Amino acid sequence: MHYYIITGASRGLGKALAENVLQQENTAVLGVSRHATIEHPRYTHQPLDLSDMLAVQNNLHKVFPKWPDAESITLINNAGVLGDIAYLGEHQNEHFEFVFDVNVVAPAMLMNTFLSAYSGGSSTRTILNISSGAAQRAVDGWGAYCASKAALDMLSQVAQKEQDLRANGIRIRSLAPGVIDTVMQEHIRGADKQSFSEAERFSGLHSNGQLVEPEVVADTIIKWLQSPNLGEGVVLRITDI
Repeated sequence: MHYYIITGASRGLGKALAENVLQQENTAVLGVSRHATIEHPRYTHQPLDLSDMLAVQNNLHKVFPKWPDAESITLINNAGVLGDIAYLGEHQNEHFEFVFDVNVVAPAMLMNTFLSAYSGGSSTRTILNISSGAAQRAVDGWGAYCASKAALDMLSQVAQKEQDLRANGIRIRSLAPGVIDTVMQEHIRGADKQSFSEAERFSGLHSNGQLVEPEVVADTIIKWLQSPNLGEGVVLRITDI
């Protein structure tokens, strides 16, 4: 069996990834999110709010069961939040804790537990972190988001270097999936222009039909993940795969 652990599996790209995997035989998905929106005999839901660090710590053991028949095990850290769009100096301080918990701390804990649970196995083991192009460029109003995704990229690079040094054969990648038609994009389009200078550009992407459907992106990602060679780079864009 090929097992996938996918966070944020209730909607958007996470749901599209899970549904794509479940179309294939000999696959099973463990979805991690607050709510279950998928019904399938090979889908298992683990309710968890990744912004609640105490809940994450107490329930991580449920996310990584023993799978003795596993041909491959893949963790996709897909869940992420943009947070409030505003300039630094105009946020509540709790905003930064919330965004970094979901975008960096929870994925780091999931990666850490995955590597601890499955480092000794012989199956194909892969961690994919869903990043953003904003990790590589400054976007006004997105301070916490840009910084947290940049941190996720670096965490991925460090983890891959460590696994290479140990020769464990575990593959770790951080992928910016492009501009997808999701709830996050709706949030972006509703931003105040005084807090986000690119508001009109993002509205134009929507009105001009330039947003990509989650199902299209999910199909590209899953086909790439199932290939024997993911390429050499750790931090990638969807156009690289």
